[in-house]
Amino acid sequence: MLISTDTLISITEANQNFSKVARLVDEKGAAVIMKNNAPKYIVIEFSKIPESAEVADKAAVSLAKKLIGDKK
Repeated sequence: MLISTDTLISITEANQNFSKVARLVDEKGAAVIMKNNAPKYIVIEFSKIPESAEVADKAAVSLAKKLIGDKK
């Protein structure tokens, strides 16, 4: 994954000024939060989450239900 230096923000600055993170996401499409000088988190618009992530979530819930014996 390519990361633009325009989207980098330190975790300290993100904590103190989250509105800056939101503006970065609005303007650039994503914000990468750095922790200990390494990319640690990515923030994207909720509507941009790929459909494959939703399918994976549903599969995980189904598996969890099977593991705990919940037949619902």
